[in-house]
Amino acid sequence: MIKFRHLAKVYRTDEVETTALRDINLEVTQGEFVAMMGPSGCGKSTFLNIAGMLDTPTSGEYWYDGHNIAGYSEGQLTELRKNAIGFVFQSFNLIDELNVQENVELPLLYHREVSAGERRRRAAEALERMKIAHRARHMPSQLSGGQQQRVAIARAVVAKPGLILADEPTGNLDTVNGEEVMQLLTELNEAGTTILMVTHSLSHAEHAHRVVNLLDGALVTESIRQVL
Repeated sequence: MIKFRHLAKVYRTDEVETTALRDINLEVTQGEFVAMMGPSGCGKSTFLNIAGMLDTPTSGEYWYDGHNIAGYSEGQLTELRKNAIGFVFQSFNLIDELNVQENVELPLLYHREVSAGERRRRAAEALERMKIAHRARHMPSQLSGGQQQRVAIARAVVAKPGLILADEPTGNLDTVNGEEVMQLLTELNEAGTTILMVTHSLSHAEHAHRVVNLLDGALVTESIRQVL
C-alpha cells in the first residue's frame, strides 16, 4: 500500500544541517498494522509527517498505491491526503468550539460531493462504531481523555480512509483508556484498515503485526508478532 525507498530528510539553516531521516526502506501492505518505536528525537514524528503527506522528503521515493508521490505538488498531495488518510494524535486535536458531532463531520466538509445530510449520517455512524454516540451533542471539554480519543478516532475514520496514521494515540491516557483505544484500533484493522502507529509503549506495540525501530533517523530493527 505504501512503500518508502531510500527516504531521507535533512533540515538546513544557514549554519546547521540536521539529518532527521536517513536511507529509510519500508513497505506497509494493505491491511497491515505496523508499530514504529524509538527514543525521542529519533525521527518518528518526521517520518509520520512524511507518511501523512504533511511534509516532503529531501530525497528518496514515497510510493502510495502504486504511484510515486515524492514529486507531487501541494495540491495533489492535499487531494490524496483528504481521500486516503486519517490522523489520530496524542493530543486529540478536537476543536473546542464544536460539539462532538460537528468535530467528526469536519473532514467531510472538504468533500463537496457529500451533502449535509450524508455528513450527519456518516458522523453518527462513526460515533456509534466508536461507542461514543451518546455524547454527540457534548463539547470536547465535557469529555474524559478516553472519550475525546474515541471522538478523534471517529473523525479519522469518517471519510473511510484506507490508511490511519496514529501518533502516540494513548500517550495522554491512563492504562485502562489506553487499552480501550488500542482495542478500537485493532478492530478497525481487523475490518481492513491499514494502520501505522508511533508509540513508546511495548504493550501497545504488541497489538501490531510488525514492529519497526528507528534510531538516529535510521531503521535499525524489525520484528514480526507471532500469531498462533
